[in-house]
Amino acid sequence: MPRELARVPARSASIEPLHSLLEDAAWDVFIRTMRDTATQLKNRTIWNINSTVRGGGVAEMLAWQIPYERGAGMDVRWLVIQGGTPFFTFTKRLHALLHGIAADGSMINDAERKEYAQTLAGNAEAVAREIQPRDIVILHDPQTAGLAPYFVRHGCRVIWRCHIGVDQPNEVAKGAWRFLLPHVAAAHATVFSRRAYVWEGLDQQRVDIIPPAIDAFAPKNEELNGETVAAVLRITGILADGPAGQPRLKVGAIAVERTTDLFPAARLPEDARLTVQVSRWDRLKDPLGVMEGFAQFVAPRVDSHLILAGPGVSTVADDPEEAEVLREVEDRWHHLAPAARDRVHLARLPMDDAQENAIIVNALQRRAQVVVQKSLGEGFGLTVAEAMWKGRPVVASRVGGIQDQIEHGKSGLLIDDPHDLAAFGAAVVSVFSDTGAADRLGAEAKRRVQRQFLAPRQMMQQAQLVGRLLQHAT
Repeated sequence: MPRELARVPARSASIEPLHSLLEDAAWDVFIRTMRDTATQLKNRTIWNINSTVRGGGVAEMLAWQIPYERGAGMDVRWLVIQGGTPFFTFTKRLHALLHGIAADGSMINDAERKEYAQTLAGNAEAVAREIQPRDIVILHDPQTAGLAPYFVRHGCRVIWRCHIGVDQPNEVAKGAWRFLLPHVAAAHATVFSRRAYVWEGLDQQRVDIIPPAIDAFAPKNEELNGETVAAVLRITGILADGPAGQPRLKVGAIAVERTTDLFPAARLPEDARLTVQVSRWDRLKDPLGVMEGFAQFVAPRVDSHLILAGPGVSTVADDPEEAEVLREVEDRWHHLAPAARDRVHLARLPMDDAQENAIIVNALQRRAQVVVQKSLGEGFGLTVAEAMWKGRPVVASRVGGIQDQIEHGKSGLLIDDPHDLAAFGAAVVSVFSDTGAADRLGAEAKRRVQRQFLAPRQMMQQAQLVGRLLQHAT
């Protein structure tokens, strides 16, 4: 049966503020590329299709990229596929398989294949009249890969963009590739975040490498002074009320008024030194390992508090496991040594308003003395770039795209083995122990993001790819 895809309201944003991030020569190349691609599109539309409107890096990226592209004169739109619990349960398992993890077995059974095919067929049928032949369709991640053959047959130019991957694929990961390969191979182009992620069996002439980027002017990354940071964290219920406590705050046009659900419920001291990880409640982000590593190897040596921050449960449509993972972390918290347990906090951030949520994350990262991302696997790790842009020293695993962002010892610290809790703890302690070195790491981190991981570079690479596809369109 056809499924009515969710349509994310389209808005436009001027690209002129991006000029301040580029030297004049680089800006000239960027603006010319964007305008040339807009001219090539003529009456064509670019459709982005993914699996959720909020939660996760893809949704965040589309939320800023599409308005800029529309501001540059392109007709760009965003659709979100619809599916039932069996579909998203399977695609979550498929996500794990692509990372080489087969907790529930590596075989994809006939019922899962049928659910995947039928759900995507219904989604394709629902938009077949709206998406016109000759349009550009950009499909994001495994949830949408099965749509590629439909839109190729429909006459569209199709790009499949994979935001995940694994450094050393095992047979489990390769088995998941084989399931998706007939769908993905139909696309006119495939995009990966890293060369190491490119699958065997793909036409290498159709492969592009485009690392993700962040928007320096998005609410999550905009400049906030210390007073605003403290006020945001007081109002949302993370820090203890100071003398200027108030029930509501405006940060620009964004209202901050909803409360974070803290576990345990007690607020943190106003002067607490913070170690912060911001991520979805996902086993690949290893919240259990972060908590154990902090409790065993950081808390006994440094007077820091740990905040594990993630979305409110049941707010990320394509991740049915989040509640289970959060329960596991809460259960393990009860077994920590009491002295460490008092300094470990789980924060379920309000998600009713995406911009409010972004401001809270921004404030948390800016308030942190150390930002960590101890992932077991990571496609890219946008939270790393976000923290680096804020000049924070970052301690992270040497996995996936994280190792492309951080130069160990220069713009952050990398842990070679994400399972080595002692090494993780020692790296965090070293940042707290040498504030001068921490400041140098943070300053170089911001410079590195400005050079390589801001919006104009990603937008220009994608525009160039779209332009090439249009040149070869029949």
